[in-house]
This record gives sequence, structure tokens and C-alpha cells, in this order.
Amino acid sequence: MAKYESSIKQLNCPVENVYSKLSDLNNLAVIKERFGDPAVQQAMIASGQVPEDKIEQIANAVDKLQFTQDSVSGEFDMIGTIGLQIIDREENKCIKFASTNSPVSFNFWIQVLPTTSTTSKMRLTIDADIPFFLKAMVGNKLKDGIEKFADMLAMIPY
Repeated sequence: MAKYESSIKQLNCPVENVYSKLSDLNNLAVIKERFGDPAVQQAMIASGQVPEDKIEQIANAVDKLQFTQDSVSGEFDMIGTIGLQIIDREENKCIKFASTNSPVSFNFWIQVLPTTSTTSKMRLTIDADIPFFLKAMVGNKLKDGIEKFADMLAMIPY
């Protein structure tokens, strides 16, 4: 198993708000709306979060995401449909996921902790069962992807 962690993201809202939003995946449908906004796309390009030549590809993938209370799934080029299913919730602390329909088995979790009564912090971790011969090819992409996903979650209004 290979573990990749995002940097810690500071959030200007209480941990209860973050946990409440992220523990019901229906609430993440806002990602589709925000990413579909041309102004948001331009801001992501300008900040260097997304390369300009990839914005349309990412927008198409985000548009195909489907959300339920306990799962999210999406269709990705050359891979097919991959999903995440919530397997455990620790109120105001952690949400754990397992992959579904993935060619590579992985677990994913979002940790949230209070920093003050009105602020919190978040870190994302992925633990993937990557075959040895693929680690060199996908390791940096997973690290970059988990960081960008953490940035995206940090931008959601809680």
C-alpha cells in the first residue's frame, strides 16, 4: 500500500460545519456547480491550480459526478466508472471511504479538527494498493491529485 497525504488546509469555520457538509455527499454537488462557472475556472487557471489545457477535460469529468448521501461516483477516460463509498464516520473528526469499481483498490479519508471554536483544519489521505511497477508512473499524480482535491474542498462554503 502507498499512502499520500495532502497538506493541512485551514478553514474559517467550525469543525461541526465542515463535518456536517462532508459527511453527507449530496452536499458536494456544489462542486459541479462551482466548477461549471467560467469565472471559477479562470480563477483556477490564474492561480495555477489547474493547467489551462486541462480545464475542459476536468470540467467534463466533474460534470459526470453523481452523488448520494453515502457515495460519489464518476466516469473517467480510459478507466471507466469509479466510486467512493463512506465506510465509517467519526463525528467531527474523520470520514473514511473505500473505492468501488476501481482497477486499483484504495481507501481514502478526510480528517477534520478544530483549531478554535470558529476555525478548523483538514487533511486528506489516500492509501492505495498500487502494484510496484506502477508506483513510479502514478505516485506523483496521486500526490498532486490529493492536494488539488484538498484545495477544492477548502474552497467550498461551509
